[in-house]
Amino acid sequence: MTAPHASAASSASSTTARDGSAVRQISVLLYSDDVTTRDAVRVNVGRRPARDVEVASWRECATAAAVIEAVENGHFDVLVLDGEAAPTGGLGLCRQLKNEIYSCPPILVLTGRPQDGWLATWSQADLAVPHPLDPIALASAVAELGRRGHAATA
Repeated sequence: MTAPHASAASSASSTTARDGSAVRQISVLLYSDDVTTRDAVRVNVGRRPARDVEVASWRECATAAAVIEAVENGHFDVLVLDGEAAPTGGLGLCRQLKNEIYSCPPILVLTGRPQDGWLATWSQADLAVPHPLDPIALASAVAELGRRGHAATA
């Protein structure tokens, strides 16, 4: 189920910052069954996770089915999946998306703890950030994946 305030996904584009540098605008799909986790991710990433990356839109999903539908029918530059979501965890969902979606966007998984990095590798995630969420690590990971973006790989 998508959140009522979720905005429609759009393809990445670039704008110019005041200093003349290019700013990549990205669309992010965020999956967690826990609204507080979704809120924490959005707050920690912010509107501008890096000087050259701006989040133009967020699409929030609370179920794996909503994520699959959104990814099949939309265009996202970054997917953020909560590995602790239930009943379908973000790690298994990541592996499924990487194996079933042609030109799958880069995926950041949120693991339960730092020692779960091996699970992120198994899931074929591009990057992982453990709970408790570190705002700097989270924003940095979203910015890095946003630079890669779906548009660059499509």
